[in-house]
Amino acid sequence: MGSEEQPQTDQQLVEMDEIIEEEQAEPSPCMPTISSVSRIKNRIKRQRAFDKIMSEKRKQRIKEKKEQRKAAKLGKLPPKKQPKKQPHTIESLREKDVTMVEEEDEELDQEEATDAFSSYFTKSYVPKVLVTCSDNPHTKTIAFIRELCRMIPDAKPMWRKRSRIEKIIKTATENGFTDVVIVNEDRRIPNGLMVIHLPEGPTALFRVSNPKLCKEIHRSHQEISNHRPEVILNNFKTRLGRAVARMLGALFHYDPEFKGRRACTFHNQRDYIFFRHHRYEFKNREKVKLRELGPRFTLRLQWLQQGAFEGDYEWTLKRHEMETSRRKFFL
Repeated sequence: MGSEEQPQTDQQLVEMDEIIEEEQAEPSPCMPTISSVSRIKNRIKRQRAFDKIMSEKRKQRIKEKKEQRKAAKLGKLPPKKQPKKQPHTIESLREKDVTMVEEEDEELDQEEATDAFSSYFTKSYVPKVLVTCSDNPHTKTIAFIRELCRMIPDAKPMWRKRSRIEKIIKTATENGFTDVVIVNEDRRIPNGLMVIHLPEGPTALFRVSNPKLCKEIHRSHQEISNHRPEVILNNFKTRLGRAVARMLGALFHYDPEFKGRRACTFHNQRDYIFFRHHRYEFKNREKVKLRELGPRFTLRLQWLQQGAFEGDYEWTLKRHEMETSRRKFFL
């Protein structure tokens, strides 16, 4: 004997009809969201609408910065933001080398206390630099030497007169020079720089690229004052790099005259040494900017020799053998 079915109410019947209709209805497809700007067919109106949106975003950013400055003046810390992710570069992904040095390395300090430049960094002598060139230099090489002599304190130019390097070293040592700089040229453009520390070395040869004189960067050599510049040696991280940096720094006087507001920078990046010559310009007590004076050029170390153009080579650039990885550097 089957159970009797209970009669359904009107409300239940209505609910069942709605469920059946929903099941029979086809699902609506999910369309991608389209911005209102992209629906505008007229190009000029579309561009105006886009510019208006970007202007509002720019105003919002300016408003947020003003609020942050106001909060900083009142001593209130702004809400914490997520730290910006540092992009990966070849420099940041540099392979660690055995010769890389730390900021406080006692062993390195002991070696530098007895190297060829220790007397300079203890202020035992004042640098005196002789600047010469190859035979029959052309106009740009002569102008490059003049600007080097204006930039380096106590630097004297001298014609080569077909003299051998050994004779130049002997003459410079007898006349009390501490360093010799020889500028080489190729196709009427400076392409090499040899630096010899007297009397016992070391000697370094650099390849010069992209030399720009004061005139080429729209500056006058008269802007270079006679004040001794401040020397900045940046990003030399290995023992070889420290030796090269000390050699370049020893060309300048160890006591800068900050009144002249001049700064000479040797910045190492991926074994290329970028040289820039600037002057500080103070608008007020808070704002300062740099004005480039020139010249500017880029150096690449080719070899480093122990003596004054004699002796064993401490390091030589062999590109095909040494440059096995783009992330491996030597300075």
